[in-house]
Parts: sequence; structure tokens; C-alpha cells
Amino acid sequence: MDRRTFNKLAGLAAMGALAAEIELSAAQAAGIAGEVTLDDSEFLVAFDPATGALTRMEHKPTKWIVERRPALGASFRMLVPIPGRRANFVLGQKQKAASVEKTSDSQVRIVWKDLASEHGGVLPITLTATVTLKNGKLTFDATLENKSTCTVETVDYPYFGDLNPPAINASMTARTMFYGNLGSDEIYPNFGNEKGYWGVDFPIKTFGSHRSNFCLIQAETEGLYVELSDPTLPYYMEFTFEQHPGVVHGAVIPKADEFSGFPVHQEFRICHFVFADPSSTKKLAPIVMRGYQGDWHAGIDVYKEWRNTWFKTPHLPAWARDVHSWTMLRMNTPEEDYTISYKQFVEYGEEYARYGVKAVQLIGWNVGGQDRDDPSQDTDPNLGTWQEFHDAIAKVQSLGVNVILFGKLNWADLTTKRYKDELYKYEAKDPYGIRYEQGGYNYVTPTQLAGINTRRRAVMDFADPGYREIALKEFQKILALGSTGWLWDEICHHSGAIYNFAPGHGYNPPGYIYGGDLPLSASLRAAADKASPDFIFAGEGPQDWLMQYFPVNECGVSATPVCQYLDTRNSLMIAGVSGFDDREQLNMILLNRCVIQYEPFLYKGHLHDFPLTMAYGQKIDDLRRKYRAYLWDADFRDTLGADVSANATHRYSVYVSAGGKRAVVVVNPSSDSAITAKVDLPNAGKLVMATPERPEAEVTDGTLKIPARSAAIVMEL
Repeated sequence: MDRRTFNKLAGLAAMGALAAEIELSAAQAAGIAGEVTLDDSEFLVAFDPATGALTRMEHKPTKWIVERRPALGASFRMLVPIPGRRANFVLGQKQKAASVEKTSDSQVRIVWKDLASEHGGVLPITLTATVTLKNGKLTFDATLENKSTCTVETVDYPYFGDLNPPAINASMTARTMFYGNLGSDEIYPNFGNEKGYWGVDFPIKTFGSHRSNFCLIQAETEGLYVELSDPTLPYYMEFTFEQHPGVVHGAVIPKADEFSGFPVHQEFRICHFVFADPSSTKKLAPIVMRGYQGDWHAGIDVYKEWRNTWFKTPHLPAWARDVHSWTMLRMNTPEEDYTISYKQFVEYGEEYARYGVKAVQLIGWNVGGQDRDDPSQDTDPNLGTWQEFHDAIAKVQSLGVNVILFGKLNWADLTTKRYKDELYKYEAKDPYGIRYEQGGYNYVTPTQLAGINTRRRAVMDFADPGYREIALKEFQKILALGSTGWLWDEICHHSGAIYNFAPGHGYNPPGYIYGGDLPLSASLRAAADKASPDFIFAGEGPQDWLMQYFPVNECGVSATPVCQYLDTRNSLMIAGVSGFDDREQLNMILLNRCVIQYEPFLYKGHLHDFPLTMAYGQKIDDLRRKYRAYLWDADFRDTLGADVSANATHRYSVYVSAGGKRAVVVVNPSSDSAITAKVDLPNAGKLVMATPERPEAEVTDGTLKIPARSAAIVMEL
């Protein structure tokens, strides 16, 4: 029986039409009637005693029936390739459980043995699962014993065969965290296929743990929180949603239980990429689920609770804890334009000091220019000598401007002799022995902008201790130059590479490349601490776990400011401003507590090149200094704790000071029209308002007239 037919029959069973399709034995019927349940004040979860499938699930406080139809219940799935047949699955729906035992009031233990695969016969593989429900927390633990001669590449567990919205007319999104944002992907009532119609049987969406170690299944006023409960990044995992049998048209999901003779249901499963060798045992990372009431803030509060058990608060030097701004400057490109010499850099530093800018991110300072000769952090003789650069950095920093050196350690430039002689040994390769590549970037000249002479890069293997040692030595060159800090560009990814399948890298392949991020970051931090604990680490969009080492996050203004909500004061969000009168971006920076990074002429110019932007940016920072207790040292609450109504489009955010006093920032994004906004703070005392242009506090009743392209703050005295 193929998968489509099996799913069709299961769905018809759920609708009471099973007798017309297949015969249900008396033993099976008794098994369904005798389901094994776990039950507390938060969840009810039921399992089929014959198959171990999860057949029913309810979140009690919201009365959300998450898993509704027992006949669509599922247990697990495995991918176990065999010679000549990579697509050899073990489908849990076709297995009988060796045992389904309720070992205590809060725990069920399920064992599946000698698994029948689709094309490889019965395999001596055992999957043992323990499901625990305690204090509203549902935990799925599993251990794989692979006594076969095959590699078990993936295990899908837990597996929900019938994920339902809270109501037929409700909506649901999958929300995961990446690049300083909490993404939002609709999964009901519309479901777009992200993998391409040619590659899958059913529309599918996946969200990788290399970006986010949790997923929120968010309805309008409630949600389910799902967590990969191991912050050490043991292997790659995906939160997977799959819509059956498909869509009506476009991305529209059928709302009936049956469509064209097929059951309509959405699967949700956690896919563990374990690559368990023959004759091996693999413990799967625990998966934790919890329910919550509210929007994404409530879901992130659940994540924050777990995060507090392992997240190590990073150190920020005193200058970075103050209200301040950055700028960015590029010295050279891979097309050898040598724009700014090391000696000339001092002139720029003097300008930054005059404007009161406290940090400059310096790009293209190293050999070959920006995005060439990686991972080398040597100086470039075409820009000057090492000593000239060292002395220029010292001079600029003596003026009160911190120099942040831009670097990349992820890649090896394929055009360099060093790659051909040495670095190729550490590149990541796919299962066919072909190297993974990062495509490189194009600069300045028509030839390179057309992609003709782009310098492409091999992906280096961070799981390899040998390469981590090379990366450390390159980083020590940055430390030797005496800068205040560095920014690791593209820290958040390894291009298309997730695992390295090449042998000879200090581990049994495949090696999980992202699993090397934390050990490498720890070794770099230890080296920096020997030079100065105040040496600051910044990164382009680091994942949340990496912010233990990289508290400065350069990612721009996010649609959902999740990082600020998670940790307002122990991290800095850097947002670039490049427009010549960029009030819109500057207002969003004020709204979301970001640090301004001035980027005149796309970070190749002078600060005086855009006087309008500089003038307004300085007003915003002056306002934040004046009301630091409200706008900088306070907790960022996004939109929680206040209501703002207006006669036109507006944005607002709420801050709560250490003393419990509140402030509300309201932004008018209109380019040509003023708005009237009303700020409602429950149980508020006396209120005052201020703006970047009029910083002195004025008494207000909360009604604001905000000009176009402007912002105002209301503060509680």
C-alpha cells in the first residue's frame, strides 16, 4: 500500500467510513478503546496501546484540541537508506509497538522493535520513547538502537499526524528566531510549499535548528511552544509541517475533513538528523512542548524561562553600555581600489570624534580587501605597513573612538595559494565528496558586478579541531593590532553546508558544522580575555545562543524585535542608516532601542556627507541620554502594557524603568501627514511628553500631535 492510499484510508476511518475501505479487526478496535493517557491541568495526551501512535491531545486551559482524529495518529518515521534505494523509510503507522506502558502517573514508555522498512525488509532497530507530562511540560525523550548494517539518517519524533487549529476559522503561524527577528510563516488557513512542487508529494515547510532551537505554533490568542531542549547543538534538527492532501488552489487549505476522497490534515513532526552508524546507539535530544495563552510575547516568555537555565550573560564594556553610535568605513575591495590607506584612517577618526561617534566598524582593512583572501587577517601592504595600521588604530582610539575590525573565518578564498596548499584539507564536503561553496560577492568593476570574476569560497569545517586552531591564530592577529573589538560578518551561517561528510577531520563523519560554533567562540573569547576582558565581540545576526559570546548584534531593525524583548540591556542591536535624510530608519531605531550605525555613501563616505541624517540622529541620541532611565536602562516590552490609538498608521513601543515607571515611544511613519495619537497607560500618574526636536518635558494627557516622519515619547512621572 503506497503512502497516499494509506493516508486516504486512515482519513476515511477518522470520518466513520472505514468499513467501506478496509476491515478493522476486533483486536484493533479494542486497542483504540483502551488508549493510554497522560493528564494534568494543562494537557491531555493519549496513545494507541497497539501502535504507540499519539492519537489525541488537548491543551485544557484554552480547550484547543491539537490532535483530534485518532485514526490519523502517528508515532515516528525513519530514513534508512539501503544499497540502490536511498528512499527507504520506516513508517511508524505500519509498526506495532512491542510495549506501551504507563510507568507512572506522569510517564509513558513506548518501545518499537524489529522495524519493517518499506523496501529493505525487517531491520534490527529499536526505538524507545519516554513521554513525560509534569507541571504542564510535555517532554519527548527517545533512544535509537541500531543493530542493522545500515545508517539511520533521520528519525522523526515526536510525530503529530493531525495538527489542528483552535477553531475552523482560526489562523496559525510557525514562528522561529533568526537574524534578530522572529519570523512568521503561515500554516493555516493558507500553506505555501517552500520545497518546490517537483521535490515533494505534499506541500511542506521546514525550520532548521541551526537558526532557531524553538518553534512557536501561534494562533491569535494562544500557542504551542516546541523546544529542542539541548543548548549544546548536538546535531541538526528540523521542525516540519506537511499539508495533506494538498491545497484547493494557490495556498488555500481545504476546510472540510475530506476533499476529493482524501483526508485533510496537517502533520507536524520533529526530524532529527542523527546519522546513526550501524551497530550504534543514539540518544535523541529531548523535545519539550508547552502551551501558553497570548501572542508571541507569551511564547517567548516560555523560551526565556528555559534560556535562563543555560544562557551565560556576556560582558559589555562601559562605553558600550552607554547611549552611543557607530559608523562604518571600507578601506579596500577585492578589485584593488585601495581607497583609504592606514595613515588616512586617522583623518576619518578625527571626524568621528568631532561628531561624538564612539565606534567605527572598519572593513576591507585586511589583505585582499573585503571578501577576498578569507580567512586571512593579515594587513595589506598596499594600504601601508602593519606598524602604520597599529599606530593609526591607537591614535583613533586615543580620541575616544573604538575601532572594531571586521573579519570572516567561515570561508577559504578558492583563488588563493593558501587554499590550494593547505586550507582545502579543512573544507566541508557533501556525501558525494564534492566541496560546499559560498558564492562570494561582487564589487565595483563591471566585470565583477556581472559575476564574471567573482571570488568564490570553500566552506570551512568548524567541527574540525584543526581548523578551529587555524581560526584562532587568525583571530590573534586582530588582537595584536590593538583594536577595541571585532565584528564577525556572516557568523550566523555556513552557506549551504550543515554537515561535513569527508573523513579525516578529527571525528567520525559526518560532522555537524554548526556544532563547532560554540567551541570556537569560547576559544576566541578566552584569547581575547587575556588581552582585555573589555575587548568587544560583535556579529552579523548571531543566533541567540551565540549572543553569550557576541552581545553586539548587527542585523538592522527587525519586524519583530525579539532580541530586545528577550534581553534589553545585555545586548546591543546595531542598525545601519545610509539615507541622506533617513528619519524613517532613525525613528525605528529609537522605537526598538537599537544603536545607530551611520553608513554614508554605503559606508564609503564621511559623516559630513549627510548632514540631515546626522543632525536628526544626534537629536535621538541626545533624547535617549536625557531620559536614559526611560529609554535605555529600562526593559523593552514591545507593545505590552499600553494601548495607542491614532487616526492613521503608527508604531509604538513600551519601556518599563527600574522603578516601574513607563514610557511609550510613538512613531508617525507617514512621509507627508501629521497624525493624532492617544496613549493609554492603565493607572497612570502624571504624564509628560518630549520629542527629538523638543526634548524638554511638557505635561500631556496622552494625546499627541505627531508631524510626518517624526516621533514622540510619553513618560510616566
